[in-house]
Formats: sequence, C-alpha cells, structure tokens
Amino acid sequence: MTAVMTRTSQEWRRLDWRTIAITTATLIGFTGVSGFSLASVVSWIFGWSLGVVLAWLAPGVVLLVTAGLVGDWLRWSRTRYRLSADRLEMHTGIFLRKERSLPRDRIRSVDISAGILLRLCGLAKVEIGTGEHVDKDKTSLELDAVSRAEADRLRRDLLGHALTGENDDDVLAELDRRWVWYAPLSVEAFFLGSGAFGGVLSVAELFGVEADVLTWTWELLDRMPLAVAILVVVGVGGVVGAVGALLLFVTTWWDYRLDREASGTTTGTLRVRRGLMTTHSVSLSEDRLRGVQVVETLGHRLLGAARVDAVATGLAEEEHGEESDHKTLLPNAPSALAHQVAASVVNAAESPTDPSILRGHVTAARNRRLTWAALIGLVPSVVLAVIGLLTTDVLLHIAWSWALVTLGIGLPAAVDAYRNLGHAISGRFLVSRHGGLWRKTTALQRDGVIGWTINQSIFQRRKGLVTLTATTSAGNKRYSVYDVEEHTGLAFADECVPGLIAQFLEPQS
Repeated sequence: MTAVMTRTSQEWRRLDWRTIAITTATLIGFTGVSGFSLASVVSWIFGWSLGVVLAWLAPGVVLLVTAGLVGDWLRWSRTRYRLSADRLEMHTGIFLRKERSLPRDRIRSVDISAGILLRLCGLAKVEIGTGEHVDKDKTSLELDAVSRAEADRLRRDLLGHALTGENDDDVLAELDRRWVWYAPLSVEAFFLGSGAFGGVLSVAELFGVEADVLTWTWELLDRMPLAVAILVVVGVGGVVGAVGALLLFVTTWWDYRLDREASGTTTGTLRVRRGLMTTHSVSLSEDRLRGVQVVETLGHRLLGAARVDAVATGLAEEEHGEESDHKTLLPNAPSALAHQVAASVVNAAESPTDPSILRGHVTAARNRRLTWAALIGLVPSVVLAVIGLLTTDVLLHIAWSWALVTLGIGLPAAVDAYRNLGHAISGRFLVSRHGGLWRKTTALQRDGVIGWTINQSIFQRRKGLVTLTATTSAGNKRYSVYDVEEHTGLAFADECVPGLIAQFLEPQS
C-alpha cells in the first residue's frame, strides 16, 4: 500500500449522506401508508369525511417525518470512523457519546448487506466483527451506510485481500435455477405451512371474526369423511408451505455465488454472495476454516440433494435465525455437487465427505436403535391397554393405534439411522456421519481437535459401544461419532490425533 493510500485510509470518514435521504423516504412511506389506513378506519367508524380526517392527521405526519429527518441528520453528523494501521475506530452518539474500536488483528468477519433502497442508491451496510460470542456491542461495529466502493475497500483492507478484480476470483459454485425445486421439501416448508393456519386465525381475530372462521372451517370439514378431511388439511398446508419455501429460497439465494478470492496473506478468503430483495456478501478467511459439513434432510435425501456448511471459528452468532445463512456455503443442491464443493472448499483432491470412504458400525448399534424404537412403541401401548381394560374401550383403540403408528415409523427409522452411521480418516480430516431426519456428514481437521470426550452409558456398556466426541474451537464445538465399537473407537481417536488419548488406552495382548 502506498503512503498516499495509508494516509487516506487513516483519515476520519463519515457515513454516506444519502442514508439521510433513505431514512426520510422510508419515514414518508411508512407514515403515509399508516396515516391513510388510520384515517380510513376512523372515517368508517365515526362517519366523518376522509379528507377531514386526513387534514387533521397531516400535521402529525409532517412533524414525525421532520423529527426523523433531524434525528438521522444528527446521527450522521456525529458519526465518524477511521481505519488505522492497527485499529478500526468509530465515534458516534448524540446525547451519549460513544467511542469504540476493534484491533485489526482480531477482526474475523466483514459482512456486507443492502436492501432495495440501499441498492438503488449504490450503498451498503457493513458489519465488522471479531466473531466472539459475547456482548455484540463490544465485539462488532456497524456502518449504516457507506458507498459500495467504500464497503468493498473496507472488506479488502480488513481481510488482507489483494486488489484484484472479480475475474481473478476462483468460482467454486453458482446458482442453478433448478435448485429451487428442492425448496418444497425443506424444513421451512413444514413450518410455513403450519404457520399459515395460525396466520389466518390472527387476521380473523384482528377483524373480530375468529369464531365465525373456526365455525365455518369445522362445519366444512365435518361434512367430509375423516380421511378426506385430514388429506384436505395436510394438502392445503403442504401447498402453502411449498409456495412459501419457494419464495423464501428465491429471495434468500438468488444470484448466489461462492468464490475463493486472492489474498495478500498465505491463505485466501471464501466469499458467498446471494439475495434478491436484500443482497448479502459474507466473507470467511480460510485460516479460520476447520472443516465442512454436508447436511441432508430426509426430504432432500429422497431427491438426492444436500447443502454444505462451514465449520469455522469466528462465525456470526445466531441472530433472528440467520446463523445458517452465515455458515452455509452451498444451499441445497445435487449431492454430487455438494461433495465436490466440500472438497474444493477444504482444498482436498478427493472429497472427505464422500460416503464411499465411511466405515459402518457394528450390528449392536442397530440393535440398540431397534430396541429403543420398540420400547417407545410398546411401553405406552401396554400402559394404555391395561388402563383401558379397567376403564374404557377408547384407550384400547388409542393403544393399538399408537403401537401401529410408532412401530410402523420407528422401526424403519431406526434401521435407516443405523445405516447412516459411519466414520473414517480422510487425509488430514476425521469424518463422522449420523442422523435420520437430518443426516450430517462432518469432515473436521484433525489438527483442529483439542480434546476427546468418551461417553458410555449403562446400555452402551452392555453392548460394548462408546460415543466419541471431538472438541474443537470451531462451529458447534463438539462433533460426535455415535455408537462405535469400544476398541475400534478408541483406536480411531488415537489415530486421528496421535498421543492425545494414548495414555488412557490399555495395551492389548
């Protein structure tokens, strides 16, 4: 960096003045819509002229917009930031002055986002953090808003990027629009479909017709056979959930692209760009990467799809359900591509998450799962049946229904969960896989393991099984190999990180 650039970067800077115009436009739009809606309601209730009501509300709207304009101007005029050789500093506050700074060597993330208005004005919001999961006010700074060029300059300077163009980036993955059809089988679709019914009741309650809606719905379903009524409810919820999941995928992952950017240091940076209404740019320095995780929900497994998450230190802490967005490197895509991207991300010649390299677990692990599935199905059924014989036949019907459903679902699920168990060593990675509804294959750098936890319940002891948990500073901190044969598991842990647990192993004769 030249001396001129150094002096420029160390000067105190202001946020972009256009943020004031955006705040004013937002206030005008919000107060205008809210004021008109309120005026319409008041006019309808009291029978007053709509023009008269609007005339009474207009001064309040003008006062509110003016107050917002003045307040945001004061915020803008009192906010300064600068990037020095060793610190990023920001001074802000109107009545209470705040002076905050972050050491440059502790900065781990520079995330850029922009809503529609910011994008139209060529602006962006920049969130800079250390990745520590403590008080966010002490470990991050937010610049709302700066120009796109300034946002990119800050990102490159803080993360040590070389000044290269986008054409020099190594593209690891880009959006294929066919991936959108994986969305209807996502977990979000279920919650969106379930929440649709609650949303209808909330709107009905707002207009005071909740009882009428419930009565009409009950009468409609009561005229149908029970099986048809259940299918109707499930079908409507499924359609609503599927449409909502499609829209959510499009707004979240439109224009998705995963790049490996050049860097001025020995390691590069992974950058994920995505978003339709609000664009996001999340950067992850490769020196913080400790592995990858391929996640497959049951629905996506049926379609042959999976997503890829990063196992890294310093990821943004979960906020409003956005943690998965920060750690997700590839949305649900074909499984073969997911394993290929996982290999590219960790710079491996062969994918460490490839299912073909995994070693299966002993049949005792399968029998343990089958036993638990049988107990969950039979024990409540026996209890209900005994009580039913003494009281009412209704409990007898509940008992056999419970056993039929839980055993019909639980036993196949137990076999599937057993088949999904696996572990392996792939080069510099230890690999583990487990799960049924959510199957997760984790490839964790062996030199990132700082400890092992070995658990053995009384039930596992009788079957000669243990659960190994690798402790690391990244991701979820703990990654387990479930129900592995005891001697095999201990030997696996010792081979993954030689010497870490050797002193606790008994020599085998």
